Amino acid sequence: MLELARQAWRFRGFIVGSVRREFASRYLGTQLGALWSVMHPLALIAIYTLVFSGVMRSNLPGHDSRFAYSIYLTAGLVLWTLFGDLLGRCVGTFVHNANLLKKVTLPKITLPIIASLSALVHCGILLVLFVAFLVVSGEFPGLPVVAVVPVLAIAVLFAVALGTFLATVNVFYRDVEQTTALVLQFWFWLTPIVYPIQTLPAPLREILEWNPLWPLVRAMHQIFVERAFPQWSGLLYPLVCAVVLAIAAKAMFERLSNELVDEL
Repeated sequence: MLELARQAWRFRGFIVGSVRREFASRYLGTQLGALWSVMHPLALIAIYTLVFSGVMRSNLPGHDSRFAYSIYLTAGLVLWTLFGDLLGRCVGTFVHNANLLKKVTLPKITLPIIASLSALVHCGILLVLFVAFLVVSGEFPGLPVVAVVPVLAIAVLFAVALGTFLATVNVFYRDVEQTTALVLQFWFWLTPIVYPIQTLPAPLREILEWNPLWPLVRAMHQIFVERAFPQWSGLLYPLVCAVVLAIAAKAMFERLSNELVDEL
């Protein structure tokens, strides 16, 4: 692990430059530029809020604020957007950069790092806008907002570990990337982001507790909706899952690293 970190540090200039180029090239020639990076998730939030809070009259038990559901929804979507973007970028990173790996000698681990930093930039923009809205609307949670850092850090570790593991396998079995995109669609609805967990039957809630993303989303809700620090013990399960995945991803990557370029 330390050797991989040293390799990444030696190529830090390449990593930072690649993240900048990726961000600039994505919106090159558009009139709105970087605003497109937040317009899609904001449109999604607006649609869900209109449908569930407006049309279906959904509300949060015990919360009378007119912004309660929107905050609940956005807090969960911030984490999900980061997780989904990270995982989606990482899974295809080796295949999509096959020409680069064949022509340039560089540590392969830099590619998942570049994908991860690019996703973090986009999530950071959305998070800043969300916090700005909370400040303007008088719903800012105060000191508990600092707990967002460890919560998102666990989500990042989980997504990068799973993404790197699947990215390595994807080189040899190209269906992995498409399968991951499909699984993410189901995973989203199996995570209580759009709907409050209290609305589900007890047996189903017990099943969803095994979803490692649910404790992280619940922590975001506790921070932004309840304006309280999350229950730290509840984050142990996703943290253990992330660490186990990281160990498995490292073992898989080191075992197949020398065969990646040949297979590409």
